[in-house]
Amino acid sequence: MNLLLRIVAVVAGVLAALVALAFIGLQVRPRPFAPYPDTTPDLPTAPVRQDLPAPVARFFQLALGDQAPLIESTVLTGRGSIRLNGLRFPARYRFAHIAGQGYKHYMEATVWGFPLFKVNEFYLDGHARMELPVGVIENSPKTDLAANLALWGESTALPALYVTDPRVKWEPIDETHANLIIPAGEETDSFIATFNAETGMLQSLEAKRWKSPEAPAKLGWRIDLSGWRSYGGMLVPTGWALTWEDETGPWFTGTVEEVLYNVDVDEYIRARGA
Repeated sequence: MNLLLRIVAVVAGVLAALVALAFIGLQVRPRPFAPYPDTTPDLPTAPVRQDLPAPVARFFQLALGDQAPLIESTVLTGRGSIRLNGLRFPARYRFAHIAGQGYKHYMEATVWGFPLFKVNEFYLDGHARMELPVGVIENSPKTDLAANLALWGESTALPALYVTDPRVKWEPIDETHANLIIPAGEETDSFIATFNAETGMLQSLEAKRWKSPEAPAKLGWRIDLSGWRSYGGMLVPTGWALTWEDETGPWFTGTVEEVLYNVDVDEYIRARGA
């Protein structure tokens, strides 16, 4: 009996040590990705259009001034965290956009700074493909629509697009809110944009979005923005938090550490990995 108790105690001790190591490993941030092998060129500009609701006009005066850079592509690199099955993993990511047209997401969730699982997501030519640790999602109209919302939500990192792309419309709501109307194939979709009453900065975007191909209805989805810094002649949010309405907190948080504009992404955006 004493031997059995000793064995149980040893096993319990080993399990406790493994749990402790795993917990500590989840506190270790991964190293950043190597810099993207290109640099932002001089950006052409165009006057900011004048047909904007009051809180939208105030924001773009702060974020752009009178001239809006004309953005064709962007690459965003940073670190943050991803929540999976109740556990929050440190993460690093690199997102590439063809402005207003498509994207590639590459993310790594890590333990002790080493990749535990990797995600390659593509939204190109109007169709999404998600290569996840649990399998591949593609050929799904709901996923395509969800990816389109992600494309335009992440375009907060190139905010000039919201006033230079003629497909984008703004509709007034009140002093701190406006509807952001975006293209969605032959149709349109929309966000409710909330602006901070004191600073005038864009605070969040909210939309109804498909969470999975099997979902019976769309759910509320919100991007909260913070940490605005200047890149490419624009104020850009460096803090993102993405939250579904049926969850208690953000499933993804990120801090942008590198932003490049109008760089060559033609090959990169269709390739896997960082």
